[in-house]
Amino acid sequence: TPRVQVDTLGDFQMVDLTTLAYPTLATQTKRLLDVLLVSLGLIILSPLLLAIAILIRVQDGGPVFFSQPRSGRGGRRFPFYKYRSMVVDAEAKRSDLQEQNESDGVLFKIKDDPRITPLGHFIRKYSIDELPQLWNVLVGDMNLVGPRPLPMSDLEGIEDDPEVQYWFELRSKVKPGITGPWQVSGRSNLGFREMVQHDINYIQNWSLWVDLMVLVKTIPAVLRGRGAR
Repeated sequence: TPRVQVDTLGDFQMVDLTTLAYPTLATQTKRLLDVLLVSLGLIILSPLLLAIAILIRVQDGGPVFFSQPRSGRGGRRFPFYKYRSMVVDAEAKRSDLQEQNESDGVLFKIKDDPRITPLGHFIRKYSIDELPQLWNVLVGDMNLVGPRPLPMSDLEGIEDDPEVQYWFELRSKVKPGITGPWQVSGRSNLGFREMVQHDINYIQNWSLWVDLMVLVKTIPAVLRGRGAR
């Protein structure tokens, strides 16, 4: 494929996407479809969105939304929104749980995270906590389909690993997404290296058809709740 070329990094043969360029019409169509689908989704889901917001507020009196700076296209930071599924001081408690991290690589994942609230378990299992990201798509920070945006804390020290840094530079060439190949292939059940491969394969083989297939596969993946943490 003319979209990619092979480059050398030490002893590794790496796929170099520096010259990556998607057709303008395809990217414009992708954006138009995102805006139309998200606008329709917000209207249809508005009763559910309101109900979840009320339940979170009533549960412990804390904030409804969780906002965190994440890395987007070009490494630009943007506020990433989710329904709050953890206790109010969850971020402060993360350092105490670092030794229990079950993920390899730069990610932080715990199967039975004690910071998750009872309601949080439910909305995380069925990805309801991700619905506020429809706003991120509407304002242009994200796409419906793409690599998941990573917390800035997960990116600390990546310069010490040339392979991870190279992967981050590749995924920074596209907007992150609400769903993507990682989500429909098992999410947290997959290791870090598997996520890296899914990201790279998606970026170098992207098309509107690929996005459509991911969206279709997202529905059963969400209903099964497989890999949600």
